[in-house]
Amino acid sequence: MTNTPPIMTDQPAQFLRRNRATTLDPSAMFLRELASDEAQDRLSMVNRTFKNVAVVTPFPDLWGNRLQNAHFVRPADNLGLEPQAFDLVIHDLCLHWANDPVGQLVQSRLALQPDGFFLATLFGGQTLHQLRTALATAESRTSGGLSPRVAPMAEIRDLGGLLQRAGLALPVADAITQTATYESLTALMHDLRAMAETNVLAARLRTPSPRKLFDEAAKIYAAEFSDDAGRLQATFELIVLSGWAPHPDQQQPLKPGSASHSLADVLADLKLPPKD
Repeated sequence: MTNTPPIMTDQPAQFLRRNRATTLDPSAMFLRELASDEAQDRLSMVNRTFKNVAVVTPFPDLWGNRLQNAHFVRPADNLGLEPQAFDLVIHDLCLHWANDPVGQLVQSRLALQPDGFFLATLFGGQTLHQLRTALATAESRTSGGLSPRVAPMAEIRDLGGLLQRAGLALPVADAITQTATYESLTALMHDLRAMAETNVLAARLRTPSPRKLFDEAAKIYAAEFSDDAGRLQATFELIVLSGWAPHPDQQQPLKPGSASHSLADVLADLKLPPKD
C-alpha cells in the first residue's frame, strides 16, 4: 500500500490563473524575474557548461533570452522528464505549490545525468507573513473562524533534508528576503493575481468572501505593517536549492570516526592566553 500525498493545490484552478496572468500587468512579474536572476547568478558560479537543460516553469517566456535551446516543462504532478536526459534541471518558482515536493525533486534527480546539477527557486515560510496575519485576524473578528487563504510554505531549515531524501548530493539551501511596499491591500492583491500567486488551495472556500473581511484586513495591515510613509510592507522570502546527481568522482564527506586527531587533542595543544 502506497501513501498518496494530500492534495494541497487545485491544479485546474492554478492552470487557469497562470494562463490569465500572462495577459495581466507584466511589471508584477518582478519577483519571478528576480528568481530567474538568482538562478543565473548561481549557475555562473558553477564551472560547467550545460548542454542539455530542462526548465520546469509556468512562464517559459521569462527564460527565452536566458537559456538557449532549453526544454520547457509546465508544472504538473508528473513532469514527464526523460530519465538521465539532462545535465541541468531548473525548477522555477513553483515548488511551493506542488502537492508532492519530494516527488518533484525525485523526478528532477532521475532526469539528471550522473553529476548533473539541480537548481530550484521557491517561496519560503516568511513570505507574505503580514498578509497571513491580517487575513487571519480579520476573519476571526468578522466570522469567528478561519479558512485556508495563504499556502503553507516550507522553512529553509527543512529544505536541505528534502534534497537529501530525493537522493541529491552536496545539497545547499539559502535564501534572500525582498520587501515590497504597496499603497493598499488592493494593490498587493493585484500583483499577486498578476503573478498567479493567489489562493488556489484545494481546501479554500468556494463562495465569495464578504467585503467586510477585506476592509477589516486592510485596517489591520495598515495599523501593524506600514512603513514610515504609510505604505504596506510585504515580505517575500526567496529560497534557492541546489544539489547534484550522485557520481563517484564527487567530493565525499568523511565517514564518522575517520578523523586522524581528536578535538580534545587539538584543544590541548592550543596555547590559550590566561583569563583576566
